[in-house]
Amino acid sequence: MLGPADYLIWFLGTALEVGVVLCCIYRKSFKRYFFLNLYMLLSVAASVGRFLVLRHAGWDSLEYRYFYFFSDALLTIALYFGLISLYSHLFEELGVEKYVRLGAVLLLGGTAWFSYAVVSQSSAKIFTHFAYELSQNLYFVGLILTYLLWAFILKLRETRARLVQIVLSLGIYFSAYAATYAISNLNPSLYSHIWFLSPLIGCALPLAWAHAFIRLSEETRLAPNNLVAVPR
Repeated sequence: MLGPADYLIWFLGTALEVGVVLCCIYRKSFKRYFFLNLYMLLSVAASVGRFLVLRHAGWDSLEYRYFYFFSDALLTIALYFGLISLYSHLFEELGVEKYVRLGAVLLLGGTAWFSYAVVSQSSAKIFTHFAYELSQNLYFVGLILTYLLWAFILKLRETRARLVQIVLSLGIYFSAYAATYAISNLNPSLYSHIWFLSPLIGCALPLAWAHAFIRLSEETRLAPNNLVAVPR
């Protein structure tokens, strides 16, 4: 059962997500970062929906579990496309956006197929297991794609401060959630003692994005020597 501190963190995370969208609108960056804003709006809607289902059906109800897992899968897919949109920003001058989008759709389809193949032998609750497996696998795919994107940023010596901060925060976010999924699979008893970290991780991402949008403009550049040197 959730306590006052849990609800406080929950509401704080939702407020920060709303703040990201408002910061983007204020800085006239909503359209440019549409998929990131879409993820934040969906996350706010999911938080409100989870709260209403929780109040109506209770923490241990099947309704809440179904709503949680399916909304989490939807949010993970939205964040995945938000990550892909950052690839488009990085490579926008090369004119390869359509290839990036095609690769993203194929990778998402392959991940969904793999997730279904893993749970297809389950005798019950196959759709719930599929939603959980898809979210878990997409977090690991997102982790790999984020580090690959960071490698491209270093290689191309990208200096746009806002893009760099968004990618770095995504790397930390995906790493943290991938670690929690790994712990829950390998040692469920240990996860039961650290599950409270997940809401805190969820607050960190919108906080970092709000800072990036309100404090950094699209023209803000980093000094080249602030990036890790890449051997030629």
